[in-house]
Amino acid sequence: MLSLTQTRYSTHKARCYITDNKRLFLPLLLLISLAIPASREFTLQALSDAFFQVSVFVAATLLIYYYLIDRLPQLQLSYLRAKSGILEIGFASILGALPGCGGAIIVVTQFTKKQASFGSVVAVLTATMGDAAFLLLATRPLDGLLMMVIGVSVGVISGQVVNTFHKSDKFQPTQASDFSEQPQCQPKALIFSRPVWKFALMPSLIVAIVIATNTDLSVFGNVINHGITLFGSIMALFTVVVWALSSKGSSYKQLTSEEAPCNPPSKLTKVLMDTHFVTAWVVASFMLFEVLVNLLGVDLKAWFSEYAYLAPLVAVAIGLLPGCGPQIVVMTLYIQGIIPFSAMAANAISNDGDALFPAIALAPKAALMATVYSTIPALLLGYGLYYYGL
Repeated sequence: MLSLTQTRYSTHKARCYITDNKRLFLPLLLLISLAIPASREFTLQALSDAFFQVSVFVAATLLIYYYLIDRLPQLQLSYLRAKSGILEIGFASILGALPGCGGAIIVVTQFTKKQASFGSVVAVLTATMGDAAFLLLATRPLDGLLMMVIGVSVGVISGQVVNTFHKSDKFQPTQASDFSEQPQCQPKALIFSRPVWKFALMPSLIVAIVIATNTDLSVFGNVINHGITLFGSIMALFTVVVWALSSKGSSYKQLTSEEAPCNPPSKLTKVLMDTHFVTAWVVASFMLFEVLVNLLGVDLKAWFSEYAYLAPLVAVAIGLLPGCGPQIVVMTLYIQGIIPFSAMAANAISNDGDALFPAIALAPKAALMATVYSTIPALLLGYGLYYYGL
């Protein structure tokens, strides 16, 4: 009787976990798409493309990035602020332009500790692209570097203008506060994925580079071509499943932002957590595109061509959403050639990435006003670039 009760309890607990963890809906939908003959072919291709065109390059870029960032000292904004306001704003913008959300969270946290001005918050949130920067740098590095330069420039101007019209301590909380994420501490799924990635990364990178040179893989024979597609789709599905099992996935934040690893995490752990997060949202974007085109007959390229004047506005509106997930969707649409550079740039300036979560928690007024202030240059830049045909 006790055994039957325990079995029922375990079954009920598993059902609750599946129901509560909204991340699991993505791998479930992928498995359903693979099971249906009408969608199987484009699902396999979308998964393979996501892995070889995005995941592999993102993982390689992250390895290089985290290796270099460990050797760069973090300066205190309070010191720069005492020296010169423009130095503080400039450094805050550079921190924001760094890929990921770490730099922006540093500035937001120092603002709540009364060590940084409100202008620096506006500057860093304006300059940041969040995890979408990894995606852009990995797939279109020149566009990524250009967007970082644009972000820093717009961030410096915005921060200086704000500090000109506001006191530096405007919207600061009355008491100094701090922000810390609950550590994830390497869930079992992530630990299991480490040897898989160690084995697969280098050969996958070689295949990805060959694909990136527009080489027709059919010249190597249909068996090899289909084998590569199948391997890429399996790795992408594996990555999405690991992402889904690496968090409770019960809240909006847990869906749209990366997890907080144990402190200090190993480089490989951080690389895999970020790669899994980016891959999941890219796969979701690829699948949304394939379903709309192949099953519903929607031509997104034609729609955005016909209503091109709305693209920057829509991109800015999506940028207002907290978290990096929605911004990765916009970046994916740009990489696929569906939206123009002007819309991508407008979203990059508008979006605040994961840094908006601690800002909302610790200084909600500052978060709201900084988001409003970053929207203005985003619209100006987006429609300025659109006017020049970009």
